[in-house]
Amino acid sequence: MAFTSRLLSKSKQLCAGQTILQQERVIPARFFAKEATPKALKGDEMLKNIFLDLKNKFETAMGILRKEKITIDPDDSAAVAQYAKVMKTVREKANLFSESQRIQYTIQTRTQDIPDARTYLLTLQEIRIKRGLTDDLGAEAMMFEALDKVEKEIKKPLLRNDKKSMGLLMAEFDKINKKLGIRREDLPKYEGQLELKIAKAQLEELKKDAVEAMETQKKREEFKDEEMVDVKSLDIRNFL
Repeated sequence: MAFTSRLLSKSKQLCAGQTILQQERVIPARFFAKEATPKALKGDEMLKNIFLDLKNKFETAMGILRKEKITIDPDDSAAVAQYAKVMKTVREKANLFSESQRIQYTIQTRTQDIPDARTYLLTLQEIRIKRGLTDDLGAEAMMFEALDKVEKEIKKPLLRNDKKSMGLLMAEFDKINKKLGIRREDLPKYEGQLELKIAKAQLEELKKDAVEAMETQKKREEFKDEEMVDVKSLDIRNFL
């Protein structure tokens, strides 16, 4: 039982961090809002509203996690799908952004002042790598090749406010999408696939932390004869 207590305590921290603060990605409260930016408030009142907003989101998320079963098994597609479903419910009920929306927000804020297309693509690449996303189709390399082609044609660096030349680049991107079989109407499907990848990665992290916590506990003298439990058998709801 001691194994389980320590493990689930860590699991609680992980789940709460992922759903509310996204661990190291603590950002301004406006990030969570899908509505228009609120009117300017005095310092104390603003801090109070931020705290209450986060508190409400946290309580909403915990309420859902206390009811829904999560199996810590990243190798089981059904467990991954269930975890993704629970996290989606948490986001919808607590009015949080999905990972796709979060990535879109990051792209918008990081690239809004970038003047040229190459720096823009390099920034997208940096964001992708930091998010742990893979480019399995090789689309990124094709986009840079398309940019090289356009810049060679116009004989200068491509600026984003050059509508005519950007039109040439967009035409090249359309060719890439067609070649890869990517259609705009399939974007919801791609978003769903992304959410499953993220769910699997989060379950892998949770499993890793759980095993490490149990191994650390087992090194203590009073628990050396106690068997480690199977992570898949743990029920986080009992400790939230």
